[in-house]
Amino acid sequence: MPQITVEYSASLAEAFDRRGFALTLHLAAAELIGGALPDFKTRFHAITEAVIGGGEATEAMLHVDLAILPGRAPEVKARLGELTLATLCDHIRPGTELNTQVTVEVRDIESYHKRVLTR
Repeated sequence: MPQITVEYSASLAEAFDRRGFALTLHLAAAELIGGALPDFKTRFHAITEAVIGGGEATEAMLHVDLAILPGRAPEVKARLGELTLATLCDHIRPGTELNTQVTVEVRDIESYHKRVLTR
């Protein structure tokens, strides 16, 4: 179920602990929303070209799109967004000398189909 897509400025590649972020978020979010841990999937995309603000080289961004099955209360979605934001910030090493905008969007999945192929 949860489909998590992370876009981040390539300039953050060395400072952003992607695996640590995903593992920490999966455990905490599974508990918060009552999801099964094996259902969490996180994909990372480095952004090699983006313009932030006036285009200064000292600007960076990190955005998470977190899609979950519908039916969760707005309060749970809000807590999930705050949890994700805090977890992101905890997994960016300080000292990057970048002004980094960190954002999270939590949304319902409109239509979802799944099949698990086992060996």
